[in-house]
Amino acid sequence: MIERVIAAAEAAGRVIEEVQRRGFSVEQKGDQGPVTEADRGADALLKDQLLSIEPCAWLSEETADDPVRLEASRLWVVDPLDGTKEFVQGIPEYTVAIGLVEDGAAVLGVVHNPATGDTVWAERDRGAWRGADRLGVREGWGLLASRSEIRRGEFASFMDEWEITHLGSIEYKLARIAEGAAAVTLSRGPKWEWDVCAGALIVEEAGGVATDVFGNPLQYNQPFPKVRGVMAGAREAWERALAEVGRMGASERMNEFADLDRA
Repeated sequence: MIERVIAAAEAAGRVIEEVQRRGFSVEQKGDQGPVTEADRGADALLKDQLLSIEPCAWLSEETADDPVRLEASRLWVVDPLDGTKEFVQGIPEYTVAIGLVEDGAAVLGVVHNPATGDTVWAERDRGAWRGADRLGVREGWGLLASRSEIRRGEFASFMDEWEITHLGSIEYKLARIAEGAAAVTLSRGPKWEWDVCAGALIVEEAGGVATDVFGNPLQYNQPFPKVRGVMAGAREAWERALAEVGRMGASERMNEFADLDRA
């Protein structure tokens, strides 16, 4: 299966790069940011190809959610273009991200960068890979963070000790952590399931830890398909980052879970 899923991700990447070459218009999805024909074209291709590989339930950023997925034990969790802001700006830090979930846990993940051609992938208990090279996380003080979250001051308390590098697409950041490019990445605000599903599994299979920002396991196929932030990296770096977030707390953006917590 994994070879066919990688092929689907790379095909979606070609759709995205063709749109980049010929030019495109940009629409806004309310507070969810920009969307382009590249997002929609990649989503349509992936839905067709992935459901032919495994005809199970579907959850994607660019497809209207269908609650029937909640009755399914297996589903695809897909972000056809993670990092649309970077795509629009021509920054080569956007990805196609594909996760397969079984009983709430990720069992397969593929993250493909169309601009660079790089693809990393993992299957549960089979390791994380880029081609024939097995991936492994790396300890240290390197931290990958979102440009917008840095601008909002959400990493102010990390500035003294950590070496912070900004990078687009949370799935790309997770893939780079698995490759050992830095020790940890995190977001103190909510993330959609499709933002983290594939990359978090790849980090775990590269020997790292991937949780929500409070240190709890990530679970998928939830009625409200968001997770409470993400924190992923090599074990010691993850523990230091978790302690720092424990001191400073989550972002105010996490307040959107308040109604769920009261229910």
